[in-house]
Amino acid sequence: MELVQIAQHADDLGRATAFYRDLLGSEPLARFDPPGLVFFDVGGVRLLLDQGAPSALHYLRVDDIDATVERLRAAGVEVRGEPHVIFGHDDDTLGPAGTDEWMAFVVDSEGNLVGLVEQRPRG
Repeated sequence: MELVQIAQHADDLGRATAFYRDLLGSEPLARFDPPGLVFFDVGGVRLLLDQGAPSALHYLRVDDIDATVERLRAAGVEVRGEPHVIFGHDDDTLGPAGTDEWMAFVVDSEGNLVGLVEQRPRG
């Protein structure tokens, strides 16, 4: 099995599409209106924005968590949790050995929490 799609609640599809287009740096793959569905590609997994979907907490890998948080903050995005270390990778079970797992949390345009993740070499 493999993950195909994650659905995320969106009250306002236009507003949510603009938020995720800016966050992901890419245009949607497809839109179907009606019934009001917008799809993005996130590393081979579809992110579905849908008014009928429940809120989901998803985590997105970023290259530079500090720069990403500052870019989003400058755009007016609420930062709910500043970048911080969650745990270290002593082996390759969940990430590259010798890295630390950094996370931050922001709120999307629809009030959903989004996790940002960087696996940073230990310094």
